[in-house]
Amino acid sequence: MAPMKTTLAERTLALVRKAGLLRPRDLDVHGIPRVYLLRLMERGELERVALGLYRVPGARSDARQSLVEGTRRTPGGVLCLLSALQLHGLTTQAPFEVWVAVRAKAWRPRASPVPLRIVHLSGAAFEHGIESHAIDGATVRVYSAAKTVADCFKFRGSVGLDVAIEALRDYRRKRRGSVDALWSAARVCRVTRVIKPYLEATA
Repeated sequence: MAPMKTTLAERTLALVRKAGLLRPRDLDVHGIPRVYLLRLMERGELERVALGLYRVPGARSDARQSLVEGTRRTPGGVLCLLSALQLHGLTTQAPFEVWVAVRAKAWRPRASPVPLRIVHLSGAAFEHGIESHAIDGATVRVYSAAKTVADCFKFRGSVGLDVAIEALRDYRRKRRGSVDALWSAARVCRVTRVIKPYLEATA
């Protein structure tokens, strides 16, 4: 086996450890040839967990890391609904799927190392309330707490009205955001009439 340039190999491993999961194109901006991923796999220093996704063998795969994995499989996607609630601490649910919102006509991944639940949104319903959060060194996009609560009422048929109500109560109790932010998100999601009585009940 041909020897590798130690510095590039070490840089590749460092990038994988920092990101948790790495895609071949993630190496391009660092000027590292993609062949290093294959060479490191041959040496047992990396493993491929799905097509186009690599990690260090034995790396932990907990709930938070699953959120990272899910977003990496959906370029341009945004963590939403149950996964966003989980990240914001607004639910007692422990979803086994990673919920990701994508644009209405966006490409859907055919394979993923974690189960995905894809939600299609468009226009302001997709754009409103997107935040960037750091998870174990990786940056993921997630809807704000206010937008997530509003989405839960919009998709109450999928997540359950009880989950939406619990999220609203926790949002108010834990002060995850303002009422104005929640009301703005409710208008975007077109659920003002649905959410109003529950919002008044938590005042």
